Amino acid sequence: MSRFKLWKQDPFGHALWIKKFIIRTLGSLTHRRYRGFNDLHIEGSEIIRSLPERGVLFISNHQTYFADVIAMYHVFNASLKGRVDSLKNIGYVWQPKLNLYYVAASETMRSGILPKILAYVGAVKVSRTWREKGKEIHREVNPDDIKNIGIALQDGWLITFPQGTTSPWKPIRKGTAHLIKTYKPIVVPIVIDGFRRSFDKKGVVVKKKGIQQTMRIKAPLDIDYERESVEEIIEKVAFAIEQHPTFIKSKEQE
Repeated sequence: MSRFKLWKQDPFGHALWIKKFIIRTLGSLTHRRYRGFNDLHIEGSEIIRSLPERGVLFISNHQTYFADVIAMYHVFNASLKGRVDSLKNIGYVWQPKLNLYYVAASETMRSGILPKILAYVGAVKVSRTWREKGKEIHREVNPDDIKNIGIALQDGWLITFPQGTTSPWKPIRKGTAHLIKTYKPIVVPIVIDGFRRSFDKKGVVVKKKGIQQTMRIKAPLDIDYERESVEEIIEKVAFAIEQHPTFIKSKEQE
């Protein structure tokens, strides 16, 4: 017998009206971080508007724990409401996209009140298999983590950071390629910059004002889910989010 529900919920049991309230509140509180204290330069909002309602995986490099994700919530919702590469007019958060999720380490999302609030909005929490509490570990992948990622993709859009760390130039985790081959989502690369200079590592404190932040949304990757190997997909992802070793030399030459 199914449990009676007083209000609509997402597949993880979170009330949609609470998610909407949190997104509206946090959106209003954080808007000036990307259009005020700093200036977020956006490219590719038309790509966001062209995507289907569900089955989309966003892959991105990672610079802070929370500011990256919050910026994507802003950009995605603004784009869906017709803004062209702009966060002009905060009204876009009034009716936000509620089936938007992001992959986050369970350890990170347990560390305080703010992470727990952000987790309610759309975190798909996973246990790291390689590090815990700053120490190297070796742990098997939790099957429930894989299942929950599949649920999120089936319901909507999912953001993931395939390097699994905010440090640049780290290798792509194989798990991302396995997920792509398993669930066959539309894979949309995003390249961000300026967040590490703007915020502290957690992405909570504004460290410096007047920084030019950038978010470039690229066209979906062309992937042969059946024929391409895990290694080939890893290399394709690394190039797409501009974290392949060849980009280090390019940066040094600038």
